[in-house]
Amino acid sequence: MLANSLIELDRAHLIHPVASYRGHERLGVRVLKSASGATVTDASGHQLVDGFAGLWCVNAGYGHDSIVEAAARQMRELPYATGYFDLGSEAAIRLASELADRAPGDLNRLYFTLGGSDAVDSTIRFVRYYWHAKGQPQRDQFISIEQGYHGSSTVGAGLTALPAFHAGFGLPFDFQHKIPSPYPYRNPVGENGDAIIASSLAALKAKIEAIGPDRVAAFYAEPIQGSGGVIVPPKGWIKAMRELCKSYGILFIADEVITGFGRTGPLFASSEEEIVPDMMTVAKGLTSGYVPMGAVFMSEAVYQVIAEGAGEAAVGHGYTYSAHPVSAAVALEVLKLYEGGLLENGRKAGARLKAGLESLSDHPLVGEVRGRGLLYGVELVTDKAKKTPLPAACQPARRIFDRAWENGLVIRAFAQGVLGYAPPLCCTDADIDAIVERTLKTLNQTLEDPDVRKAMM
Repeated sequence: MLANSLIELDRAHLIHPVASYRGHERLGVRVLKSASGATVTDASGHQLVDGFAGLWCVNAGYGHDSIVEAAARQMRELPYATGYFDLGSEAAIRLASELADRAPGDLNRLYFTLGGSDAVDSTIRFVRYYWHAKGQPQRDQFISIEQGYHGSSTVGAGLTALPAFHAGFGLPFDFQHKIPSPYPYRNPVGENGDAIIASSLAALKAKIEAIGPDRVAAFYAEPIQGSGGVIVPPKGWIKAMRELCKSYGILFIADEVITGFGRTGPLFASSEEEIVPDMMTVAKGLTSGYVPMGAVFMSEAVYQVIAEGAGEAAVGHGYTYSAHPVSAAVALEVLKLYEGGLLENGRKAGARLKAGLESLSDHPLVGEVRGRGLLYGVELVTDKAKKTPLPAACQPARRIFDRAWENGLVIRAFAQGVLGYAPPLCCTDADIDAIVERTLKTLNQTLEDPDVRKAMM
């Protein structure tokens, strides 16, 4: 009765993000009731291994009492403090210091947001302020990558290059430009890493020259393209792109909203890639999704230009909940958990996930298994030699997600037939094995679909 009541209340009132409104009204909501470790339980009592950590974010896993206690202590002592003007709280100050100590290079300055979208949007404002302060206001053009994701704010969604985030919104804006994704599995130059790097460099250089080198403000890249289908560039790709931007004096922004905080192994993927971006965005794993928070890491060099440009005037950018003390207290506790064993466990679990998913490579539907750490994608095809995607009529996103759910597994099923995996770092061997076994069951069921069989003939 309670579940049915919630379903009707949801239909009547709650607007869901990135959902078909009519489709959702017809199907109804799946109500999650509780969670522990890497397992979630819905309102009917159905238990599932969360192979996607909520939305790439519950990196530490569910049910850590120490995180709950950290939030409760902060709420009792100081539930809110503005970060505006010259006010602040101890938790936020200590968090900024701890993160700066662990960040690549001179990313010493932190600006806190509520999540990833407004972190990206903040970088756009900071980039524009930076170039005005440098006396180059004509640098107002931005470049990002096809199949990249940089949030769904009004301007950030234009940097995002996924059709659903543009259709009906009048995006991208004319100052937002794209270059092709490195996408090794489907790159026109083939899968050779050196060839892909050369092709991407040529594409970026051509785009910069076409726009005008003195017009380009910044370039945005994810170390691994998450929502585009877990696309993993070849080793050295992001470093080469960063160096090309540096040669043109273009700011390089690394979007680590998904890849940060152990998702690919280390605390930050940029460290693994041996790059120091001018700015870096994080969110999701920053608080393990327990409370909202994001951040912009800003290099000392960029910070000084903005500070000097403003002089005694205020830099007019801020959010009511920037540097929220409760979120900061949670993030500090989550950081302790990461460094107290979760990062190491995540690396072990990632190796087991890699081996498990790669064992599915011989399955008739599996075209490629790709990823790093605890971030993986399995691309499905109907013809391995031709790399033919599943036809849209097969509704891969809907059917596969539903089947996996019934089989006790939460994954991301992308419309193009890519399965996304990002389980919590706390996963046990049994959790990882269940993810692989339930994926195999789901693939076998999908293989029996008449329209899938027909497409494979």
